[in-house]
Amino acid sequence: MEEVIIHTDGASRGNPGKAGIGVVIYDKDKKDVLVEIAEYIGETTNNVAEYKALIRALEEAQKLACKKISIYTDSDLLVKQFNGIYRVKHENLQPLFAQVKNLTGNFEQVKVEHVRREYNKEADKLANKGIDNARLI
Repeated sequence: MEEVIIHTDGASRGNPGKAGIGVVIYDKDKKDVLVEIAEYIGETTNNVAEYKALIRALEEAQKLACKKISIYTDSDLLVKQFNGIYRVKHENLQPLFAQVKNLTGNFEQVKVEHVRREYNKEADKLANKGIDNARLI
């Protein structure tokens, strides 16, 4: 797969609280959904959930042998940290940031951009489904 578009979201009910991640991977024209992920990730903060969603998305894109990926998230903090606008100060986020940077080295091109929540509905729905799945565990 040459190029994909990815939407990610992390959610936490309480902060920290039960958390889930949502990932949707589309083909480059956004016509076909290639992967959908809704997972419960335990109790954590919203920012950790956002990072874990991004990590999972990068791992899945790697499995698809993608070369170029465009990632959209409603986490302004994650986007600004990824793009070097903000430093990663919180010690819980530093190893996750390092993991993200390590994973991005597997691709020719990675863009991470902010979108408003209303343009990230599918990933948000999956992240909340992940939290709902906690009741089944």
